Amino acid sequence: MSNFLARLFIKDYKNTSDPSVRKAYGTLSSVVGVIINFILAAIKILAGVLSGSVAIIADAFNNLCDSGTAIITYFTFKASSKPADKEHPFGHARFEYISSMIVSFIILFVGAELLIDSGKTLLGLGEAARADITSVTIIILVSSILLKLLLGFFYRSIAKRIDSTVVKAAAADSFSDTISTLAVLISSIIIKLTNIYIIDAIVGIAVSVPIIIAGTKILIETKDILLGEAPIDETVKSIEDVIAEFPDIIGIHDLIVHNYGPQKFFASFHAEVDGKKDIYYLHDMIDNAERKINEELMISCTIHMDPIVTDDENVNELRKFLKETLKKNNLELSIHDFRTVIGNTHTNLIFDVVLPFDSPLSECEVKEKISDAVRRERENCYCVITVDRG
Repeated sequence: MSNFLARLFIKDYKNTSDPSVRKAYGTLSSVVGVIINFILAAIKILAGVLSGSVAIIADAFNNLCDSGTAIITYFTFKASSKPADKEHPFGHARFEYISSMIVSFIILFVGAELLIDSGKTLLGLGEAARADITSVTIIILVSSILLKLLLGFFYRSIAKRIDSTVVKAAAADSFSDTISTLAVLISSIIIKLTNIYIIDAIVGIAVSVPIIIAGTKILIETKDILLGEAPIDETVKSIEDVIAEFPDIIGIHDLIVHNYGPQKFFASFHAEVDGKKDIYYLHDMIDNAERKINEELMISCTIHMDPIVTDDENVNELRKFLKETLKKNNLELSIHDFRTVIGNTHTNLIFDVVLPFDSPLSECEVKEKISDAVRRERENCYCVITVDRG
């Protein structure tokens, strides 16, 4: 379905890196969502009127709300595709994350409302609906489930193509609604066969749980993105693979990736180079590395050049000594920016150490442990340590 509609309505539909194509996909998903949800609302209202089922009519109004969600998606893509301006130099793509959070609240509201209403009925605080379920009603409910399921898969396909959190949230909302309508169908059939109307409340409670879980999952994912996440392993590996094509870059560290929305990534890191090589040559190489990362990975990158000593025997020996000392004392920590100041009475080892966030040691403790370990091996060596977080 998504392939057919994309080929039909979107020019150059395979080029999802183009902002205009991405916006077109967002518009397509919104229009399809509005149309299908209006159709669903109409047939469910018809089923509700024919059967007298309050639950079915409530489900119909839920579909009307989903049409509103689809409209939110449309305006989200319209707003997020706006270019950067003076007030927002990184663009407006994070509108998608804000909208995803709004959709997650809608899903949570639907799930909570279903849980509360069903709980009241089960506890005798509310009256169970006594509906006249007919074969026509059941056929209408089955048709609406299939249609909503189709919409969910359509949303999910679009979300994968353009890496959209708001369309992904819409897909989760559609699947939650499918479960909700399925519950109405199951309870309707059971009530028709047994005349036990309390079944509706029990099924309602059972269905509300996965809906609430789905809404919570989207909320947490969106919250993490907005707060700022560590770069995923795939992104780090991609950057490292590009840097590997530049043999004069000895190593990289202090990698930071900022996410300002889909296809709006900014990165910075330090690149170690041989300090004795020509500065103009090294600067040109760093420029080429930045350009290659931008073109191949679509990440706007800034690289800080760290010149290091590579051919000094004393420095190399002290670097090797430090690494061996850390390993000997079970301090498997990465070091970088290593340099030395060798004096008449003592030697300063100056370096940065990477302390993982899950390390049980504090920054002060890791400095103390490294310094003590080095002093036990060589009394004339002092450590000047800067602690970085991984």
